[in-house]
Amino acid sequence: MNQLSNALLAAGITKGDKVSTVMTNRLELILMFLAAAKTGIVIVPCSTLLQESGLKRLLTDSDTVMVIADASFAPMLDRIRGDLPAIDTGRYVLAGDDVAVRGFVAFDQFVQGAPRTEPPDAALVDDDVYNIMYSSGTTGLPKGIVHSHYIRAMYCTMFATTFRIMPESVALHAGAMVFNGAMMTFLPWLYLGCRYIVHESFDAERMIDEIESSGVTHSLMVPSQIIALLNHPKFDPAKLQSLQMLTSVGAPLLLEYKNRINEALPGRFYELYGLTEGFITKLDKRDAVTKTSSVGVPMDLQEMKILDDTGNEVAAGVPGEICGRGPLLMPGYYNRPDLTADAIVDGWLHSGDVGYVDEDGYLYLVDRIKDMILSGGVNVYPRDIEEVIGTHPAVAEVAVFGVPDDKWGEVPVAAVTLVNGESITPDDLMEWANERVQAKYQRLANCFVLAEFPRNVAGKTLKREIRRDYLE
Repeated sequence: MNQLSNALLAAGITKGDKVSTVMTNRLELILMFLAAAKTGIVIVPCSTLLQESGLKRLLTDSDTVMVIADASFAPMLDRIRGDLPAIDTGRYVLAGDDVAVRGFVAFDQFVQGAPRTEPPDAALVDDDVYNIMYSSGTTGLPKGIVHSHYIRAMYCTMFATTFRIMPESVALHAGAMVFNGAMMTFLPWLYLGCRYIVHESFDAERMIDEIESSGVTHSLMVPSQIIALLNHPKFDPAKLQSLQMLTSVGAPLLLEYKNRINEALPGRFYELYGLTEGFITKLDKRDAVTKTSSVGVPMDLQEMKILDDTGNEVAAGVPGEICGRGPLLMPGYYNRPDLTADAIVDGWLHSGDVGYVDEDGYLYLVDRIKDMILSGGVNVYPRDIEEVIGTHPAVAEVAVFGVPDDKWGEVPVAAVTLVNGESITPDDLMEWANERVQAKYQRLANCFVLAEFPRNVAGKTLKREIRRDYLE
């Protein structure tokens, strides 16, 4: 960490400068997270799934002055660096074996000779920027979410408390480290000094083996990974007894899979709902059975309210927009005061999600406002239909979305993936679902099967891409 910090400073990178990473899970990426914490240099983790135009946009939008990337990205960077005048030729650093490209510097060569002693004190204060996390882009163009050193320090303490992580804990992470959810165990590890295991990528069988052999106590996954774990032939609760926490984050987990976890691994399941922008609720493992359909209550030190279209708070049981505030709240989107003003109103973050609270203050998600289907003048929430379809034994995952209809305005359509070894025709599944939905306006107009869903680097399903491909 010190060697990389000193090498960055020697290269002319100073506090507040932006260094973008385009790396899969590897040691050099973790070192850059640590060097940013020590020097005040701002890390901008970029998705490895970006195409050339997307990567160029992020590097430009973030005012990046240096890139550290996997060697496999050399050809892409070579094609776009002529359009990135803010990045000097010698500030393209490649991690990996194949760096035989003119104008690129090997990571080992970059840090070679730099002292391992402490770098100069960066005189960091609470409001100094630690990172710019670009939104995963499930609903549109990514936005640069700014996190300060204070916010990340709060991640260290608040998530350690929430998940009951201790210095003796063993945390396992197999999702992309550029996904903000990774910080929910990565930063408590950094704070507490427990054991942290990182896999290069997610593999359900490897995770099962790792949990058993290493005595893993804490693991956080997105729903698609949890589903793959539960449906894997090697899944055996006896192998996962060391787990004290299994957390779902990033998107709602179908009730069917929540119930399966609580039955197979009782007293371990947590669920988080929230936004990288800075508001999060937790369904604690003590409430996972009694409040199964809920996504919990605000984390400690945070507040929540549910507002109607006119900005007034609604009563318990009445759906409205979920709004929150607290010490994790971003100062804003990078260089986008207009978007910041839309998202944060009078100090409250507006989520764009619809939900309601019960008499005990527990939050229940209804759906994203943007995903809502307006059919015949009635609001149809895809999540209600997805919960029904998700109970079919052949279905692994489901995504419901609205498509134009001459008569009703919009009608719901479902895409599904199937459990390995299972089969069902789309017509049979649609008939089965339409017999079980609660209202006629929730009936599917069509249904189709995909081998797999398109996903972003965080593993979230890109529903908008499924819809676009369907309409094309």
